[in-house]
Amino acid sequence: MTGPDILIMASDGFEQDELFVPLEQLRAAGANVALAAPGILPIRATVLDDPGEWITPDLIIAEVAVENWDALLLPGGLINPDHLRANPKAVALVAAFVAAGKPVGAICHGPWLLVEADALRGRRATGWPSIRTDLRNAGALVEEGPVVVDGGIVTAVGPQDSAAFADALLAAAVSTKA
Repeated sequence: MTGPDILIMASDGFEQDELFVPLEQLRAAGANVALAAPGILPIRATVLDDPGEWITPDLIIAEVAVENWDALLLPGGLINPDHLRANPKAVALVAAFVAAGKPVGAICHGPWLLVEADALRGRRATGWPSIRTDLRNAGALVEEGPVVVDGGIVTAVGPQDSAAFADALLAAAVSTKA
């Protein structure tokens, strides 16, 4: 069996370790990983508030077919998920993954996209401390752990949890693919 096909969705302003650490870790574990963004031009990370590395997307969000992917990864950062939650195609893509029963992982501020897709009602979740009220208001049962898994929804607090987050999402994707 080949590794799972995992899509990362991001825009400018993603937190560097929340994309690059899982990307490298998932690929090392045998997953096929690709990046979708609103456009095809390179996007830039942040490291807290400072500019970070650039990465070129493989796909445009509007062209993604959910059936081609086993899981979706949503890195945080403050800017990236705020941009994406205002993008109807990005929110629709998150909702489509959830509706299809495919794992969706969101770290840091990434769960904002799960809020917009109305995917957290009655589910256990975590995220960056400043968005936990948003998670509660969306119906999530907020937990303090660094990584929280509730069915196919995998959430994590922040960049320091990127490796454990990637492991949990990979486990969910492998179990769904099997």
